Amino acid sequence: MPPATAPVDIVPPFTPTYAPREEDVVRRLIAEVAAKGEARRRVDAHATRLIQGIRGNHSTLGGVEDFLKAYSLSTKEGLAIMVLAEALLRVPDGATADRLIEDKLSAGQFGETRRGDDPWLVSASAWALGVTTRIVHPGETPEGVIGGLVKRLGMPPVRAATRQAMRFMGHQFVLGETIGAALSRARTAEAKGYRHSYDMLGEGARTAADAERYLESYANAIEAIGRSAGKGALPDRPGISVKLSALHPRYEAVKADRVRRELVPRLIELARAAKAHDLNLTVDAEEADRLSLSLDVIARVAADPSLRGWDGFGLAIQAYQKRARAVVDWVVDLAERHDRRFMVRLVKGAYWDTEVKRAQERGLDDYPVFTRKAGTDLSFLACAKRMLAARPRIYPQFATHNALSVAEILDMAGADRSFEFQRLHGMGESLYAQVTEREDQPCRIYAPVGGHRDLLAYLVRRLLENGANSSFVSGVGDPDVPVAALLVRPEDVLEGGARARHARIPMPAAIFGARRNSAGVELADDPVREALLAGIRAVPTPFETAAPLVDGVAAIGGPSRDILSPIDGATLAGRVIEATEAVARRAVDVGIGGFKAFSALPAETRAAALERAADLLESRRDQFLALLGLEAGKTLPDGIAELREAVDFCRYYAAEARRQFAADVPLPGPTGEDNRLRLRGRGVFVCISPWNFPLAIFLGQVTAALAAGNAVVAKPAEQTPLVASAAVKLLHEAGIPVSALALVPGDGSVGAALTGDPRIAGVAFTGSTETAFAINRALAA
Repeated sequence: MPPATAPVDIVPPFTPTYAPREEDVVRRLIAEVAAKGEARRRVDAHATRLIQGIRGNHSTLGGVEDFLKAYSLSTKEGLAIMVLAEALLRVPDGATADRLIEDKLSAGQFGETRRGDDPWLVSASAWALGVTTRIVHPGETPEGVIGGLVKRLGMPPVRAATRQAMRFMGHQFVLGETIGAALSRARTAEAKGYRHSYDMLGEGARTAADAERYLESYANAIEAIGRSAGKGALPDRPGISVKLSALHPRYEAVKADRVRRELVPRLIELARAAKAHDLNLTVDAEEADRLSLSLDVIARVAADPSLRGWDGFGLAIQAYQKRARAVVDWVVDLAERHDRRFMVRLVKGAYWDTEVKRAQERGLDDYPVFTRKAGTDLSFLACAKRMLAARPRIYPQFATHNALSVAEILDMAGADRSFEFQRLHGMGESLYAQVTEREDQPCRIYAPVGGHRDLLAYLVRRLLENGANSSFVSGVGDPDVPVAALLVRPEDVLEGGARARHARIPMPAAIFGARRNSAGVELADDPVREALLAGIRAVPTPFETAAPLVDGVAAIGGPSRDILSPIDGATLAGRVIEATEAVARRAVDVGIGGFKAFSALPAETRAAALERAADLLESRRDQFLALLGLEAGKTLPDGIAELREAVDFCRYYAAEARRQFAADVPLPGPTGEDNRLRLRGRGVFVCISPWNFPLAIFLGQVTAALAAGNAVVAKPAEQTPLVASAAVKLLHEAGIPVSALALVPGDGSVGAALTGDPRIAGVAFTGSTETAFAINRALAA
């Protein structure tokens, strides 16, 4: 294996903001690419001819596009077929297949889409699915001889017919189940002038064994493609696409050092094999949080001396990422440093829904992708313009099925046709029959290879990407959509940037409406991660001693002990002074008095204090992450998740306090009666929390009780009193009265003294079932 080490200067810096403001990015891109005057008229005229050609050549529109047209993803049938197209092929036994068919097709009306001019794929599928639907609806009488035949034969023959239809659909998406079958099938398109880039289906490696298996699969495919490639020189040679996530089970930013050590040599090995056959090897683009790491890997591979003189290495760039334009500049910089050419595939992007959901779940400031499709289209054109201008350092490859994008790029390129288009296997056939077969502009077919077991993820991405109502593919096959509607420029849709952001997609912080989402940390954002680590390292240790806090005063007379970090069992995290049973009883005494005053406060006052606590937690993020790491042994991702959960608890229970305790709820009753429901706290609650979530569960219990107006005596786990002490002090600072919240660290005897006190109003406990039963018996005594 080649070494993975390389000088730092071989990796060009890549420092754009991970998720910049969409309005700013859109305005900048509009200034770069907005077409005007004669150029716009030329492009419109060319695009119109292409669209008319597509519609006039319906028979070669493409099986997948016909299917998308017949079964839109906006229908139940479309969603069902998306599942069945792959899932049914993976079902091993007939009984399970019957249940799957019944579940997914029972509500469908597939036969209603059947028309006399439907292509075979749609017809066969409509027949199989429509007949199946009638069988699983016994009350619906099948029509004609076929209906009677199916009724006599029962489910198994229909299952076979459905499987056959699904296999045909899989055939439309996948060039071959093996690389040999794919190479054989590719010859027909090659005879028409098409090139191919083969993609070995399969998702990311989960284990080292997975990674080795994928590496072997890629190596075997490169050898097979090379043997069959014939003569010719790049770029007019076949290629292969490689997913870095398939080559390493921990391909993520927090494991960057390991990735450099282990993944870089594997990719160099594959690149050397591709160079030996003078093939194109493209590193596929994946999720946004892997972008920076992928560029680091690519730069290190490109610097390997054994790859000098080979112009087949390249990467894919996703236009839907707001950083796409910066990636193009980065590639140009890399090419200049190594005095070579890179093949660059520009795609729209196939993980958009995942990126939006992930940004929301992670609580980011904004989205790393454009929230409107028009933003992606605009970015695609801006990247295309820069790529064309960067020739010969870049050999541009434009992956699109959009006739307007094709016309735009051809116009920008002028007479220099040193670039290629790309289309997915089974799609765009009618468009590129005009562009490639008649106008002689090179086009490469992105050709998936693999068995049906690996089809699902790819199939879902393709259907979501191209089956949406807003997509060109969806519109061009519909004669009711006027040509003019397919020629709308993204800058016009975005109104110069004024409508850059999707109105129905809230910012990640606003997904819960009035309750603000907790702020997260994107660990794949290099500057953010480094600043976070620096902040954590700056937190002084050991931490302040945790002592019982009763009425705001530390009780220091109990036994004390050191808290050693579970990381190594030796590092001192801090000290704890434990409560005695007498201190525990006094905490209940104070809580009883504190409850009267605290429960009388307006719900708004309690809610405001909890929201201030949430804000304080976020402002002291580094301190709490350091504490969670040292005392509880939390990894950085787990610590961030726990801190965010604690923040969410504070805000959630603040919102519930306003909703349920702010005013009486009128109840229905007989005439003349006024019935009202009023919720109020019960008294002193004892909250006993576990060691594995020392902040989130601790604060979840405590804030729920406080929101309802109860006083709280909190006993944390013996292993994590430092976290609990910092949390209680923060709540006091936020406005929770010291008489309403006490901390009593200690062992099980302290917990027993608290739960055995007949004055307490309730217990919130998370822990073992055995201890829960003991508490239950104590409360019942």
